[in-house]
Amino acid sequence: MKQSFCSGRDLQTLLDSIKSSEVVENRVQLLKELGKIELSEKSAVNSVVESLITLWEEFTCLDISQCTLHRTILQVATKYLESDISGCLVQFLVLGIKANIWCRKHLKMTLMSTQDSPEEEHSSFFYQLVLDLFCYSAATYSALARCLVLTSKELMVSLENFISEHLTLTKDLVSEMKNIHTLGPELLKGAQMALDAVTRLCRVYCNGVEWDIYNAKIEVDKGDCKEAELGVHVIVVTNCTIEKLCELGIIAANDGGSLVSLLNTSWKGVVSLLQLGKGSLAEKVNITGVITTLTSLASASLRCAAETWSSSITEKVSEAEAKRTFLPVKFYLINAVRIISQYQTQAFFVYKEIALCVVMILTFRISLSKIEHLNSASHVLAEILEPTSLHLLNSLLNSAQVKEENKFQILDWLFSNESDMVCAAEVSSTNDSFDSLDALFSVSFDAMNKEKIFTLGRVSLFLNLLKGAADLEDDVRLGIARKLGWLLDTLVDEDVYSSILVLKIPILHGSAEPNYHPVFCAVLHALKTFMITVSSSLAWKEVESFLIENLFHPHFLCWEIITELWCFILRHADTDMVNDVIDKICSLLRLTSSESVLSPDSVLRKTARLICILVKYGPQLMADQVYSSVLDCNRSQCPSSVYTALLMEGFPLNSLSEKNRSIAKQRVVTQYFDFLETFEEKSPGQSNSGVYGAPVFALCAALESLQVSLSDSDMKTLKFLVAIIRKYKMSTDTAIKDNYRALLGELLGIISNMKHLYSSDEMEGVILELQKLFISKPELSDCQLFLCKPNLAYFMAGLGHVELADSDARSLAEWELYHMLLRERHWAFVHLAITAFGYFAAHTSCNELWRFVPQDAALSYDLESGNEADEERFMSELKVFLEKERACPILQANLDQLEVLVKEGQMLKEIVQNNITINLETTICDMMEIDDEKQPNKKRKFPDGICKGVELLQNGLKIMVDGLSQWQQNQCNSTEVHKKFLSHFSRLEDVIAHLVSLADSD
Repeated sequence: MKQSFCSGRDLQTLLDSIKSSEVVENRVQLLKELGKIELSEKSAVNSVVESLITLWEEFTCLDISQCTLHRTILQVATKYLESDISGCLVQFLVLGIKANIWCRKHLKMTLMSTQDSPEEEHSSFFYQLVLDLFCYSAATYSALARCLVLTSKELMVSLENFISEHLTLTKDLVSEMKNIHTLGPELLKGAQMALDAVTRLCRVYCNGVEWDIYNAKIEVDKGDCKEAELGVHVIVVTNCTIEKLCELGIIAANDGGSLVSLLNTSWKGVVSLLQLGKGSLAEKVNITGVITTLTSLASASLRCAAETWSSSITEKVSEAEAKRTFLPVKFYLINAVRIISQYQTQAFFVYKEIALCVVMILTFRISLSKIEHLNSASHVLAEILEPTSLHLLNSLLNSAQVKEENKFQILDWLFSNESDMVCAAEVSSTNDSFDSLDALFSVSFDAMNKEKIFTLGRVSLFLNLLKGAADLEDDVRLGIARKLGWLLDTLVDEDVYSSILVLKIPILHGSAEPNYHPVFCAVLHALKTFMITVSSSLAWKEVESFLIENLFHPHFLCWEIITELWCFILRHADTDMVNDVIDKICSLLRLTSSESVLSPDSVLRKTARLICILVKYGPQLMADQVYSSVLDCNRSQCPSSVYTALLMEGFPLNSLSEKNRSIAKQRVVTQYFDFLETFEEKSPGQSNSGVYGAPVFALCAALESLQVSLSDSDMKTLKFLVAIIRKYKMSTDTAIKDNYRALLGELLGIISNMKHLYSSDEMEGVILELQKLFISKPELSDCQLFLCKPNLAYFMAGLGHVELADSDARSLAEWELYHMLLRERHWAFVHLAITAFGYFAAHTSCNELWRFVPQDAALSYDLESGNEADEERFMSELKVFLEKERACPILQANLDQLEVLVKEGQMLKEIVQNNITINLETTICDMMEIDDEKQPNKKRKFPDGICKGVELLQNGLKIMVDGLSQWQQNQCNSTEVHKKFLSHFSRLEDVIAHLVSLADSD
């Protein structure tokens, strides 16, 4: 039965007995008796609490009996917190302050004594005391929450001190939780209970303040009123609570996962409190510090995972393990998003930290995807963290409180070549490995390499912004549109470009599993999505300018992207827009008619190439529109260079309507034969139309694209080729020879597409003429004749379709032509020659293929030294080449093929770098030698013996020429021997001429 004291005298007698007793156990017993008494008067409660404070202060030592006494004091005080304490709130807070200070002091002593001489019973009593103190604190907060009015400044100060001391003790206890082996789980539960209580108290106080009145009074009266004073106190209390909760959240995060419940309680408390006060908390609370702390915790968790996984070379990381790793990171990011959404203005001051966190997460996902046994972790990261991290940045970019110029500032920092992103990450030069995962999060990694790592993450972020543009505000879309040029500039970076076609990234489709696509496909998809989103906004003008400015981008990959975007626009735009775009591009084509049609890099050819692609992949009626604008001779007076350029770029004649298609194809054939008929009448100089022999170029291009067939029963083409060869050899004017040489190459291309011509009788004469031109007696000035060799290779491939004799003059010429092609040691010619020979070998009925392969074929030399030739090596290289050719149609290369390509790419890169180094060293040496001589115009001469030897060779060559002429006149029956001798003599003539030119130049 509880006793009810109505008389203050009886209560005072009991309190005096407790105070006068010298035995601790007696005091404990009396305190228990006190706890059974119900006090109905406020003054009685006040007397009891003051006595409890005095009693607490009397005992400062730490032993079991005193712990028991202190526990009893707290239990009694907790019991009276349930009664009316409105008149003695300060006393209860003072008791709590002293108890927290006492426990903090003795916590350190207990931990030290436990390390020296563990006493389980002693520590158990102390931790029971701390647990009782947590219960008292929670009860105190609940009692204060029932008293909505803070009556005095003394009470306000006491509450601030109590909260500070309580949370400081909680922080100290949690920090040492690993060293506490007694009542650990119970202590954590008690701490969480008290944290929940203080959070509820702050929420009650914040809701009890009229914040609109407070803000008005602060602005007008400078806070000189009761409402303002109350608001200031609530802000101070809430700020103290938030700061301590942040500290607890950091400690719980660093524990490694055993304090998950405390982690949730602390950070959820921070977020819930920051959502109160209608923004007034920003005056005192360090919002930027809270946001930075959360992003730092996210980065630290990822760094820990990176360090762990970097040490594992082959062990696969399971999805379950990856989820356990990434879920805490998501928790930090979600809380950061909530705070940023509430305090957008303050969040802008740490936009670099926010943006850097997002980029690091995206970059980490890319780094994981490059390692086979970490692919599952990359997939989980893309699913769990990537959407949340993007929301982190979007919360800032979509803010109505952040000004437009500030949003542009964020985008400029993210997507600019002058960004100080690495400086924001606080990196410095070290020798860390570039390939390690934790290098991304390391604060001591080489700045230049880290910038390269970030670049892929920035590209990924930009693509995500493009795809998510529908969820962004118009001003942000405008800022993104202005950064489209940065994307192209970044894609051509050597480190990024190497990943564009190989690296795959996940593309999420709702709740389904993500599909992995190459970055190149993702770039196109993102840009198309962005164009659709901004098609009716101000940002479209920026997009349109971007597409026009990069219409002729010098890098082929970027040009492919721009071209695909134009095709996309024309496929989905309305008819008027399509017609307008095509008319403008056709007008541009006509304006470029003066450019060289024979140069693939000329503006004329580039424009024609763009039009052809647009026609192939655009609306069906586009082909007829271009034909009417450019190709229709009845409506257009365009020079033939424009018409030829379109055909050379593969204009799809088959896409024309039936009538136009028939007319266009007939025009190609007719103009070709008209040119052949009038060939002798026209001057071979530069024509007024821009290119001499344009019909020949047009027909060759049309035949290669298999759009035109040609019946040549009277063999005009073969006769024309022979005539061109002879005129070429007889010409002395450089411009005329260039025109003939260009026609020669195109005619070889035409014949290679007309298989029926190879079986004609005139073909032998053509082959013999080609032998004389390329082998028997080439002119020393024909340094550009090699330009015809690509089409010569195609021509030679066609010989596989006819039956060959074993040893006649034609066979000899064919052997020698193949010998010439296969000896070429330039990589492009090697490719063409081996392709032609492979096709020839696969189709010919000749059994003596070895005759066509010279012993010194380019592929016979070993790759390392390049000195020794071996016929078996040629056959081995031919086999490898043919196997590669068969593998080319495969869309998905296997790992072995990719490894071969990577190895070859590395070898090619090393060769290029070595050549650059050698050329640079040679140039430096030459410059130094010239500077030393101080005679820049002085020629360095060969030794006299070499010059004299060259002169003797020249004289001997003249004597041999005279002797050959006499022999040919007197020995008419030795034609075959004469040809062989002439062949060797021509080679000797080439060598001597080369030595003469070399001696003259030096």
